[in-house]
Amino acid sequence: MRLRGNQVTDPATLDAARRNRLGASAVRPPTGLGDLTAEWLTEALAPIAEGATAVEVRTKRIGNGMVADSARVEVVWDRPTPAPDRFVAKVPAAAEESRISAAATRTYLLEAAFYNDLADTLAVHRPACYVSRHDEVTHDYVVLLGDLAPAEAGDQIAGCSVAEAHGVMPELASLHAPRWGDETLAQLPWLDRPNAESVVGIQMLADMFFPGFMDRYRDVLDPPVAALAARFVGRLGAYLTKRPEPWTVVHGDFRLDNLLFGGERVAVLDWQTVKVGPALSDVAYFIGSALQPDDRREHEESLVREYHAALRAGGVDLSWDDCWLGYRRHGYDGLLMAILASMLVTRTDRGDEMFMAMANRHGHQLLDLDAESLIDTED
Repeated sequence: MRLRGNQVTDPATLDAARRNRLGASAVRPPTGLGDLTAEWLTEALAPIAEGATAVEVRTKRIGNGMVADSARVEVVWDRPTPAPDRFVAKVPAAAEESRISAAATRTYLLEAAFYNDLADTLAVHRPACYVSRHDEVTHDYVVLLGDLAPAEAGDQIAGCSVAEAHGVMPELASLHAPRWGDETLAQLPWLDRPNAESVVGIQMLADMFFPGFMDRYRDVLDPPVAALAARFVGRLGAYLTKRPEPWTVVHGDFRLDNLLFGGERVAVLDWQTVKVGPALSDVAYFIGSALQPDDRREHEESLVREYHAALRAGGVDLSWDDCWLGYRRHGYDGLLMAILASMLVTRTDRGDEMFMAMANRHGHQLLDLDAESLIDTED
């Protein structure tokens, strides 16, 4: 068996972990971090532990997630075992408001299903997953993931360097290329895709939350961005209806807090918003939210060209003109996320600062690219 950091890479062990994720164990998901006991971990990891028993468990909260709680977990086993002795656990949030939002938006179900049904078909770099569970009645869930330390998450508020952004482009292409235009994605009933019903639902949420969003953040939104946001919500239906195919698997929240830097490759986390849709929505979302406006203006075309080259190297036949058009057209997804998510999750000081960084950066991105002119176009 080979070890890479704390990642078990022995094929037989990973195969057992995959069988475990797909239901070999009937262990119930925890309700929170307090349920990650030695007894629970012994049962949950039994398919790969080769009879070992967990005798001691230490947990330390990590991350800035507002929908789920995350912790680094260290386990002492009673004997040598292929099971990991350190990993990252994600469980339902302690905050009731966030749990209710997660149930309404299916975020726990989506992440568990991603690791069970979809992750192994994609080339994007992500942690190994040992356990993935979701209870459709209680909405409890858990994913146990390989610990990629010392790699560290990006900082959505501070942003990243242009060099770091270039390192992300290959991972975007590795996510999008393998299932590009794949009609069999429709066989995954849990995986959302653009449709008339979803457009109505999102429009209803935006109409409900936008007045409160403006009341809360008016003083910290740049005035041109606030005006753009108001115009956009009024045209949201037209924007969401115009989602030209081909579609592929998209992350839906591809931003710095959900990326790990410092390893051989950037690793992508937090698959709670995974869906089918236009690939360039992820690209515009990342570039618009990660870079300071001046850096983005100077380097965004070179970044998109790097993504385009990697996509074509992955076998996707997409012209540069269509790639750039998609980048300009789908940049509103980041602004929409800032509007909706800020009103759905438990409010925190860091959350306010993060959502405003996203809203203002995306707003200027859209204005610079004249994205409004593309909402109602036919091509």
